[in-house]
Amino acid sequence: MLEHGGRLRSAAQRYGIPLGDWLDLSTAIAPEPWPLPAIPVEAWARLPEDDDGLSEAACACYGAAHALPVAGSQAAIQALPQLLPPCRVGMLEPSYAEHAQAWQRAGHQLVRLAAADIDQRLDGLDVLVLVNPNNPTGELFAVEQLLDWHARLHARGGCLLVDEAFMDCTPEFSLATHSDKPGLIVLRSFGKFFGLAGVRLGFVLAEATLLELLAERLGPWAASGPARALGIQALADSSAAARRLRTLRLQAAGQRLASLLRKHGLAPEGGTALFQWLRHERAGELHDFLARRGILVRLFDQPASLRFGQPADEAGWQRLAQALHDYG
Repeated sequence: MLEHGGRLRSAAQRYGIPLGDWLDLSTAIAPEPWPLPAIPVEAWARLPEDDDGLSEAACACYGAAHALPVAGSQAAIQALPQLLPPCRVGMLEPSYAEHAQAWQRAGHQLVRLAAADIDQRLDGLDVLVLVNPNNPTGELFAVEQLLDWHARLHARGGCLLVDEAFMDCTPEFSLATHSDKPGLIVLRSFGKFFGLAGVRLGFVLAEATLLELLAERLGPWAASGPARALGIQALADSSAAARRLRTLRLQAAGQRLASLLRKHGLAPEGGTALFQWLRHERAGELHDFLARRGILVRLFDQPASLRFGQPADEAGWQRLAQALHDYG
């Protein structure tokens, strides 16, 4: 399995620091969980039913025509490549590595791309897979550019897949409202923005025919009853004001994190409201320095870089600031 953030127990064992003494900034998930509503006992006791209103709530929230709830967008990432015959798939690098692994395992030919190369090499591809904003670089692609690439791909029977796992705080860049176009697939994550990654809930936005094929591939009860009940509440119109307030708070915290890193000579090259990313020639050394102080960040080998998530409280902010001061 690929390396991911959040493996806190492993870090605790490696560094001999008790689990409860860590500041975990490795996952890029909103640090404050969405308030948990009361979950009806029926959500636990009965099998989930598809006509409970969750798809409609997701469509209304994201501006999509059709939405398929899944057990986290990871479930869709692994299943979607199996719906297409082997073809040439463009993959941005660096990016979320699970996409490349899933397409490769399904027998597709990967074409590794830098963002600057996409336009020139697009006509040699059958599928283009992008994460927008990109993880871990934070790079954003404009709606007009993505629609142009989609049109060029679709004209040859191709497909554009856009993973919008970190899109909630920048909805003006989302393709959700265009996701009913044939040959366009948009993924949305629930757990990152709402700080509830353990719920394992995500959505695939696409034309109805493709969603039916994907639902058949995933099988029944792809999202649990409690996850569905929580999703309905959080995505409902009645929660819109709370979602807007959360967005403003996350954006402000993202700016604070970028400023803190710059203050200590670690200027990020990119980021989102939920994380900041910086190249560093001694990324491994800085990662180890912070870990020995009970602060876990995400380390990348290619290129040598680090991704910092947000602290959950003021004590966490001060602890990170002190560690960065000590490193400098």
